[in-house]
Amino acid sequence: MLAKRVVVFVLLALLVLGVSAQDGQTVKIYTSWPLTGGTQAIGQSMLNAVNLALEHYLADNEGMGPAGLTVQVVPLDDASPTSGAWDGQIEAENAQRCVNDPECLVYMGTYNSGAAAVSMPITNAAGVVQVSPANSYAGLTRSCPTCAEDEPGIYRPSGEVNYFRVAATDDVQGPAAASWAVCLGFENVYVLDDTQAYGAGIANEFVNHAEEIGLNVVGRSSLETADSDPRSALTAALRDGADLIYGGFVLDSGGPRVVQAMYDEGLFDEGIKFMGPDGILSAALIEQVGGAEILANNTYFTFPGLLPSLLSNEQGVRFYTDYVEQFGEEPDPYSVYAYASMQVVLNALGSASETGTVDRASVLEAVRSTADFEGIIGTFGFDENGDNTAAAFYGYDFESDNFSNPTAITPTMHETCE
Repeated sequence: MLAKRVVVFVLLALLVLGVSAQDGQTVKIYTSWPLTGGTQAIGQSMLNAVNLALEHYLADNEGMGPAGLTVQVVPLDDASPTSGAWDGQIEAENAQRCVNDPECLVYMGTYNSGAAAVSMPITNAAGVVQVSPANSYAGLTRSCPTCAEDEPGIYRPSGEVNYFRVAATDDVQGPAAASWAVCLGFENVYVLDDTQAYGAGIANEFVNHAEEIGLNVVGRSSLETADSDPRSALTAALRDGADLIYGGFVLDSGGPRVVQAMYDEGLFDEGIKFMGPDGILSAALIEQVGGAEILANNTYFTFPGLLPSLLSNEQGVRFYTDYVEQFGEEPDPYSVYAYASMQVVLNALGSASETGTVDRASVLEAVRSTADFEGIIGTFGFDENGDNTAAAFYGYDFESDNFSNPTAITPTMHETCE
């Protein structure tokens, strides 16, 4: 009888050791987005938010990581020192570094949708979960009328979904922007883009919906590089009677240059306004265009959520207050989504530990199973494509030196404009 009790005790002890053996196990989360160049301010703010989310988690759990894990953030820069913009070769190298590191269980990124198209096949083939705080090009996760025929399958060589994102997609943002433009009273729009997956993609979405709802698209052109001169396009817009220019850009692909040229060439004086997507809604835009007075009363922007200073839930207020106190500046709008992504990952690490093994497969499955998660951006989960189940968009104008007057926008708001 004593022998049996000893055996049972040993088995129970081994069972306990099997779980607690994870205590002290190091888990690495690689982040990849621009930390230099034109979007450096956004990337650094996103990284600050990731570290702050981990700091808050540890503070709430007596200094312990999920299930006793030691969580290490490994920040990587996917911007080229030459161009100052994201670079496909660097992004591929970043993803491969994670894949080659056995302790890397999560690849967090990217900021640019085009960069995600590079890293997704690499992480997918290796079975590493990828979580993006910012990508919004619809074709990364599902087929759509403006997507390429082989999307999103081309990003999933394993045939399994390993990519998830907390931000909403452009096939909602572009149409919502077109409907909002109608409600603002615009009738004729000239569309510019940067030819990239994000910029051209959201411009396509805007144009398609504009034509469906009777918003007249008087012209369209593209800027091949961030240094391209937009003045000939702006001259065409003025000639063709545009009262709005819609620009599919990010900060380092020419967006600030277009706004600055509109000011320099007198388009704002002619009453022509600019509207742009989330990719250029950043405090960094103010300095890059030459000052807040250029943006004030001349520009409109769309973004998938409330700006950090407007968050009213307990987690949002804590994030904003601690961020400003610790870093001495306003957090970038996308820092909220970086924080939310880290919350999802930390929660998934805890869920994975309940299976007895924390590895790439268990963490991937835990992220995939995320549902009704209460985070800084509210309650959400991921659908079968990897998209946020509770995404929404807001429109902003610019006054009093800041992005202001948030308005909930939808692709159908033009029907009543309420």
